[in-house]
Amino acid sequence: MKGFPVHPAPGENVGEVAKAVARRQAEQLTLVRRRAQPAAVYIARLTATAVFAYLLALQLPGGSSRDIVAPLTALLVAQATLFHTIGSAFRRVAAVTAGVLAAVAVAAYVPFSWWVLGLLVAGTLALGIVLRLREEILEVPISAMLIFSTGSHAAATSRITETLVGAAAGLAAGLVFAPLRVQPAKEAIGELSRQMADLLGQMAEGLAEAPDPRRAAEWLDRTRALRGEIERVDDALAQAEESVRLNPRRLRLGDPAAGLREGVDTLERAATDMRVLARSVADSARIDSEHSPVREAETRARLAAVLSELSAAVRAYGQLLETDPVSADFASFAAEPIAEVLEDHLEEAQRQQDQLADLLSTDPAERPEGWQLRGEILAHVDRLRSELEPGQLPAPAPAPAKPPLLAPSRLTSSLAPSRLGPPLLALRERHREEHHREAATGPRRRPNRAALRVRAKRTASRVRARRSRLAGVARGPGRRPSGG
Repeated sequence: MKGFPVHPAPGENVGEVAKAVARRQAEQLTLVRRRAQPAAVYIARLTATAVFAYLLALQLPGGSSRDIVAPLTALLVAQATLFHTIGSAFRRVAAVTAGVLAAVAVAAYVPFSWWVLGLLVAGTLALGIVLRLREEILEVPISAMLIFSTGSHAAATSRITETLVGAAAGLAAGLVFAPLRVQPAKEAIGELSRQMADLLGQMAEGLAEAPDPRRAAEWLDRTRALRGEIERVDDALAQAEESVRLNPRRLRLGDPAAGLREGVDTLERAATDMRVLARSVADSARIDSEHSPVREAETRARLAAVLSELSAAVRAYGQLLETDPVSADFASFAAEPIAEVLEDHLEEAQRQQDQLADLLSTDPAERPEGWQLRGEILAHVDRLRSELEPGQLPAPAPAPAKPPLLAPSRLTSSLAPSRLGPPLLALRERHREEHHREAATGPRRRPNRAALRVRAKRTASRVRARRSRLAGVARGPGRRPSGG
């Protein structure tokens, strides 16, 4: 940094750090691939689909026992998600129909020859482009060539009919077997939050003493490597969202992927804040001066305390995103422990950050080296903490409509959005209610939960001691406790 005395970072050491980070990234679990549909289930699903399409085609009048157009179409139509299966089925039926009709029209007026075949292929390809058939575009000239070579109207009718049967079998298999890929996305989000929390925790531990520039550079490289993990999580979440679209299970379970996209966006912004924070720490570690922020023991200790609380908050945030929705009767009860942990750590991080701000405040004239980095560190820590605040939690998704079975008063309390959504949504609704209450009555002072817990333990010990004394009095003066 210009104007600052810095320690040089040897090139071979930086290269070793980069190689170590690359090895760690290669060894990390790629949850999107590992959690994909098992091979045995995939094989069984496609086999059942093909056999069902073949048996269904045998029921057609004039169907052949050796005709495989229907099972072939069913295999080509079946996709990983129901939404893609429906799109593939419609495009394939449209492609086969267009190719067959084009071949029948040409064969009715022009005899078979090489130049007619070439014109037919070119024309059907152009027709497929106009119809926007995408990956099924080659099915148009293929069907056209097969029908044009035979010149049979019966073959044309049979190909369209069996394609419809195969597409219907593929759609039926999609309705029955299409899985919801939400759980792999939640596990990928949980893995990402744990990696971020572990990195913040290691940075807090490393600040116990003045960090070596090479170690600070390693923290920076690891925060940069989180970009790849975020992309893999985004791929898993895209698969989850596709698996939910048009899936009939959504009518019964609601949208299990609700709020995950907003949660991933929050973690992505938090990862960006971690990267710029690590960059400021690395720049501070390279300043060869006692005025460097990370060379003051008290400042390091306070910064480590803030990072430790933020590490626990990121871990709790990931657990809330990973938690499955529960029934209305138990939603708030299941959300309370993790939500309380998140609130506790954010409040403690705010308290430690306020003390850190007092330590980082300085006069540039007295401490010219690194005074800009003091403001950067404080700003990045505050931004990282703010990303995890309840106001940044995902918005609740609309619940599936159901006929009212309860009285209006009970219906309002049991079907409230805060009870229908995942724990994160319940926490957001509770904070929204507190905000409206504070707007009307003024802000209330949050209790110090740590002090309350200590006070509760002391009260409990006094109650137990008094209960034991009362039990001794009840036994009478003539009966003494054994060993007394």
